[in-house]
Amino acid sequence: MTDRPAPTSHEDESFPFRANPYDVKTELRQRLRKVLAGIPPDELGARSLRACHRLFEQPEYLEAEVIMVFLSLPTEIETAPIVLRGWQDRKRMLAPKVSWSQRRMLPVEIRSLTEDLVVSTMGIREPVSGIPFPISLIDLVIVPGLGFDEFGNRLGRGRGFYDRFLSHSEFHGVACALAFEAQMTPAVPVGPLDRHVDMLVTDEKVRRFSSGGDAQGGSWS
Repeated sequence: MTDRPAPTSHEDESFPFRANPYDVKTELRQRLRKVLAGIPPDELGARSLRACHRLFEQPEYLEAEVIMVFLSLPTEIETAPIVLRGWQDRKRMLAPKVSWSQRRMLPVEIRSLTEDLVVSTMGIREPVSGIPFPISLIDLVIVPGLGFDEFGNRLGRGRGFYDRFLSHSEFHGVACALAFEAQMTPAVPVGPLDRHVDMLVTDEKVRRFSSGGDAQGGSWS
């Protein structure tokens, strides 16, 4: 009997050998949704602020002039502090508007967290309207996710909107995930259409990844 190869960035001993990646992702999503749902609202707010303040200290944020940020669902890490701080720092802040017919996200500039937003039929806050902002001019995209591993692989909600957006030929900015440390998992199974993030900021740590997905010495700051 031959020995099983050592785990790589796309494989971990915690997964059954040759498990169906779709089944593994489904199981991971269920587990991580429970993790998020189990965080009390006051703790969610406090952890969110810690993660946001870590982001504000990073050169990727400080040097960015145009930032696109996801608008949080109730159990997700809260991103409103990023939008408010961005306006304070005179940055242009964008939010994604989903085109379900085209199966893609459109970056639209926002100037208010109340008047400029509407809740879609899918329960997602998004810009009411607006002309799509040029993707080539976006410096930083704050990316959501249910789970992440130490190689920068991301587990989304299964629709592929961010994978397609970050793979756009005109996007040359930084893809920065924002999440709780509790959302880290040993490994995320990935396919050819999955896009890993360039960096990950949590309430405890900052991680950066190489183009191949390897961690670049996260700093505890």
